[in-house]
This record gives sequence, C-alpha cells and structure tokens, in this order.
Amino acid sequence: MSDRLTQLQDAVDQLAHQMVATFYYVERHHGYEVLGPKDEVRDIQEDPKKKPIDDYPPEKFQEGILELARDLIVKEQQIEYLISSLPGLTNSERDQEQSIKDLEEELKVAEAQRLEAVEEKDEVLSKLDQVLRSVRRP
Repeated sequence: MSDRLTQLQDAVDQLAHQMVATFYYVERHHGYEVLGPKDEVRDIQEDPKKKPIDDYPPEKFQEGILELARDLIVKEQQIEYLISSLPGLTNSERDQEQSIKDLEEELKVAEAQRLEAVEEKDEVLSKLDQVLRSVRRP
C-alpha cells in the first residue's frame, strides 16, 4: 500500500481527469437554448475535424450531469479524508521525532529477534546434519 501523499496525489489526478470528462460530456451532449429575448442560435459551420454535438434529451442530459456531479463530490470527499489523515498541526515536530524513535526501537528489537532465529535455525540445521550423517543402513 502506498503512503498517504501518494494516495492524495493519485486522488487529485483522478479528480482532474473526472473534471475533464465532465467538461467533455457537457460540451458534446448539451442542447442549444435561447436564454434571453435578444439571444439567437447561430448556425456555425462545424470544423470537419471536430466531432459534432450529440444533443441528448434534457432528462438524459440532466441525469448524466447529476451522476458526474456525484462522482466529483465523492472524489472530493476522498481527498478531504486523505488530507485529514496527514500529520499536521496537531502533530508537533517533537511528537513526530518521538514516533520515529519509537519505531527505530521496535525495529532494533525485531532485528535482534531475527538474528536469534537465524542462529537457532543454523544450530538446528547443524544437529540435523549430524543426525543424518550418523544414520547407517542396516
């Protein structure tokens, strides 16, 4: 599992991708509307390289917008959670240094246990080797 900062960066990248996808959805599936009395919809020559707009019915377009908005909100909440789990103002530098020292002590104890286990393994292998060498066929 990656660290919190990497998770946060990945979540921000995903949020940016979701935003771009949302803009693309709106750009490709919106309908033309007259918003004021002086507004008019002009017939613009489409660029042949550009994809034409696929005008969705208003209900389907709104459902898509709602779903995309929910996805953005969920991703934003995930980012907020990751930010809240980072060490911050509540953890002073002294607390963090103490936590590191405690972890170093735990690591030393674990390393000593590992070395003891390696020595024990070597002794058992030596005894097993002696037993195997002493066994004779009848």
